Amino acid sequence: MKPRRAALRAALPALALLVAPLAACSSGDAQGGTGDDGVTVLASFYPLQYVAQQVGGDLVTVENLTPPAAEPHDLELSPAQVRSIGEADVVVYLSGFQTAVDEGIESRQPERVVDAADVAELEEHPGSAEDEHAEEETAEEHAEEEAADDGHGHGNLDPHFWLDPSRLAVVGDAVAEQLSAADPEHADEYAAGAERLAQQLGDLDQELADGLAACTGATLVTSHVAFGYLAERYDLEQYGITELDPEAEPSPARLREIGDVVREHGVTTIFSETLVSPKVAETLAGDLGVETATLDPLEGLSEEATAAGDDYVTVMRANLAALEEGLVCS
Repeated sequence: MKPRRAALRAALPALALLVAPLAACSSGDAQGGTGDDGVTVLASFYPLQYVAQQVGGDLVTVENLTPPAAEPHDLELSPAQVRSIGEADVVVYLSGFQTAVDEGIESRQPERVVDAADVAELEEHPGSAEDEHAEEETAEEHAEEEAADDGHGHGNLDPHFWLDPSRLAVVGDAVAEQLSAADPEHADEYAAGAERLAQQLGDLDQELADGLAACTGATLVTSHVAFGYLAERYDLEQYGITELDPEAEPSPARLREIGDVVREHGVTTIFSETLVSPKVAETLAGDLGVETATLDPLEGLSEEATAAGDDYVTVMRANLAALEEGLVCS
């Protein structure tokens, strides 16, 4: 027995030398501060989650602060979610869109942040026939609007940039840059992911352009003006029953204006949207004797889309099909 113990004691130092490098390799913190699960990314709502997943691929773990089928404007964060903002390797959000997220970022000060508002070039009334309506507002009415705010925090700037695929692709480049800062070892992979996303969204952009080519100048009547960037990109004219706040009640005067638009332009379909009650759009359509259809603003995937395994591209294709059927095109 004694010779065996002696042999074991002699082998222990060599065993320790073998195990030490293996333990060091398993720590996962030597390259760019990432853990065993790779780079952790926190996205504030669905389109930004989609971008992060496409750019990062299997190298990242992406969490969405907004639950599936939830209205992102109404988001309230739990204490654990607020802590996660400070713990994530990269945070991707749209400033001014979700107050709770803005407050969480201000309090936790994450090291690496992508603010989509910095790269998406937000506009007032993009692609919209609402400019004339907006210009008719008095200075007093405009001041009252800003004082009340619409829940988006952008004033007159439309936040729904992701409904133009070409604008969403630009966010991919910014995400790749921050992922590379967090994980330099895989910078080439993140750059390649951004390129793949840009190609994918470019193909989708062309598909939408081809599908709506015959609809140039068509009148798009929506329950609220969430589709301005889409309208601008594909030469449509958007009229919203309400402005940027989807929960606002339209005035009787506004309903009369939309009725005049429908009759003047021969509109056959009024579009409501997912995640928001279609009641006003359906009532107005019934009064005017026109049809209704649904568009998805992709602020968050609906329960139906989630159950079907849909993503940004498939939902945008469904929007295209609805527009092709519902718009009056040449």
